[in-house]
Amino acid sequence: MSAREVNFDGLVGLTHHYAGLSFGNEASTRHRFQVSSPKTAAKQGLLKMKALADAGFLQAVIPPLERPNIAALRQLGFDGSDEQVLAKAAAQAPELLSAVSSASSMWVANAATVCPSADALDGKVHFTVANLNNKFHRHLEAPETEALLRAIFADRDYFSVHSALPQVAMFGDEGAANHNRLGGEYGQPGVQLFIYGREEGGPQRPARYPARQTLEASRAVARLNQVNPHQLVFAQQNPAVIDQGVFHNDVIAVSNRQVLFCHEEAFVGQPALLETLAERVPGFMPIVVPTRAVSVEEAVRTYLFNSQLLSKADGSMMLVLPQEAEEHAGVRGYLDELLAADNPINELRVFDLRESMANGGGPACLRLRVVLNDAEQRALNPALMMNDQLFNTLNNWVERYYRDRLTQADLADPRLLHEGREALDTLTQILRLGSVYPFQR
Repeated sequence: MSAREVNFDGLVGLTHHYAGLSFGNEASTRHRFQVSSPKTAAKQGLLKMKALADAGFLQAVIPPLERPNIAALRQLGFDGSDEQVLAKAAAQAPELLSAVSSASSMWVANAATVCPSADALDGKVHFTVANLNNKFHRHLEAPETEALLRAIFADRDYFSVHSALPQVAMFGDEGAANHNRLGGEYGQPGVQLFIYGREEGGPQRPARYPARQTLEASRAVARLNQVNPHQLVFAQQNPAVIDQGVFHNDVIAVSNRQVLFCHEEAFVGQPALLETLAERVPGFMPIVVPTRAVSVEEAVRTYLFNSQLLSKADGSMMLVLPQEAEEHAGVRGYLDELLAADNPINELRVFDLRESMANGGGPACLRLRVVLNDAEQRALNPALMMNDQLFNTLNNWVERYYRDRLTQADLADPRLLHEGREALDTLTQILRLGSVYPFQR
């Protein structure tokens, strides 16, 4: 059955700020306490969505979560009215207020792991929500993300959404950022490559930064998503690159159809892994970037691999990159060689995503890839699909509700809370999602 990949991009939330909350993500740490621009961030993301939609790729939208998360502050002992809760948290524990105000849900590559119907034993599209339990601010997202995904993929004849794994370290799950799918046509069965950072009791672990994804979680997600066992490969991320800031696999590798674009230091036992994939994936083509051309440090700083690899109508591929990659002389030199080489990548598309990049998220972080056949596409809510009308409507919505600049101190402003709630109530009407924000009010 014919199928296409739909990229669901996360809209940046109204509380986008730089708090350095993500230990192990060097960009997040490096830009801590800088002044952010939520309005610029949201518009940068929208421009990427619209440009790719105009280029013929299927592009949809996932709305942000409500922040600050007042319910979480109440759970932590702050009481009174919503305004009093904010004031108490700001005075007594500003770091907690920052955490519950994080706009990190914009990086929807961490929202869930997706199994297309062609790979599932029951023939449905499956989503397992990520528990993100390595970071306090991100683990809060799981129940809200589940509600959103159930609203977006509401037709139970085609879609199955699974709750997050237990919130314990053994089942640390970071979603599609540690998952690749390889194969031929999107509608045909593919090979799912699950990447993990550590195994309970396993000997190889990073020494500096946490390994967020576990093998136990990856195996559980594969079971929940009903992935055909004959279509599974599990591989470990190189602990040495995690210690250099590769906190998710999508910072060091990206795949599309038969192509795996990765750094030569990406995986434990990488030569054997590539041999396995060559045996399992017809026409498998690894594009392995050598350290002499691009170091791991340069890959992390420019997010060369946190790119989108998209199939064009003629079968060739486009690599969607952040501006930082093009501006780096060494990486730009490698990209020129890549375009000149014999491989499917024949076009680069560069976007200014500096607001997201400064918090540690590039083009790949901002999107959840969902392969859908024709019937599944028809079962989607059409109001979510990017087009001229939705682009203009969302830009006007951002212009009306978002602030030009935001500091840590602004998070205590009760007007920001009420602005956000009004904005999201309006957004659910625009996207025809009904009531999906029941958690905070």
